[in-house]
Amino acid sequence: MTAAFATNPSTINLPTLPEGWPIGSYDTYQQAQRAVDHLADNDFPVQDVTIVGIEPMVVERVAARLTWGRVLGTGAASGAWLGLFVGLLLSLFTSGAGLFPILIGLVSGVLFGVAAAAVRYGATRGQRDFVSHSQLVARRYDVLSKPRNAERGRDMLATLAMR
Repeated sequence: MTAAFATNPSTINLPTLPEGWPIGSYDTYQQAQRAVDHLADNDFPVQDVTIVGIEPMVVERVAARLTWGRVLGTGAASGAWLGLFVGLLLSLFTSGAGLFPILIGLVSGVLFGVAAAAVRYGATRGQRDFVSHSQLVARRYDVLSKPRNAERGRDMLATLAMR
């Protein structure tokens, strides 16, 4: 490690707190994005703007119940795609074999996919019998601007809110 690297913080990309003054606060990210888009459309220097999610939380939305049938079906389908791909590659390098390498790859892929899915699902022992999707959201989204343009940005977003 060189001395220049150790003493120059600009060479390390560490997380930093956002800087700026609040010029707008919104309930959804889409509203904050619309506000910044409005600023950009009106020649505001958006490189001085930051959208900050306040009070972040992870939201897990349950999509479906997980059953052995669903697990094995999904495993078979994903294994079939992988097996088909391997079978096609084998058929390219095996002259005169016909469809045999593709068929062998497809069957092997299905068997491997079903076995792998069964092992993964069986290992959970019923602790997680559902499929879900997680996302990071915030309770509100603040739009910040560097102080040199904050008052102008606040005025522009106030006119947007009056529409």
